[in-house]
Amino acid sequence: MVKSWTDKLETPEVAKVKPSPRTIGDVVEGQPMLVPTARQVDDFMRTIPSGTSMNVRELRRAMALEHGAEVTCPVYTGYHLRTVAEAAYEAFARGVPIQEIAPFWRVLDDSTPTTARLTFGAEFVRARRRAEGLPE
Repeated sequence: MVKSWTDKLETPEVAKVKPSPRTIGDVVEGQPMLVPTARQVDDFMRTIPSGTSMNVRELRRAMALEHGAEVTCPVYTGYHLRTVAEAAYEAFARGVPIQEIAPFWRVLDDSTPTTARLTFGAEFVRARRRAEGLPE
């Protein structure tokens, strides 16, 4: 049976900080790297105030500092950004008020590759960003 996005978000995982195994993007081999869980990404997004946005690189930097690392794994962050967005939308579709779901639109926008892959489309992201006065 296929897991829902909410099930994936709720899967117990343990975050870890470990040396980066290779250089990729802005991550240099050997740097202390946070390998986040989906729940950590969800929790962090919920701390971003309404009307404020940050890009994925800023999110990764802030999460790393919060957890005593220098960088956050870009691959796991990408996976988890989608999981958080899809699980939040599932909750919204079930009738959970918009104020109670993770505000993924404060990180995702039209320039973020993850946005194009969302099963519910990019228009929801654009509409939420407009509602908060954020650039699309």
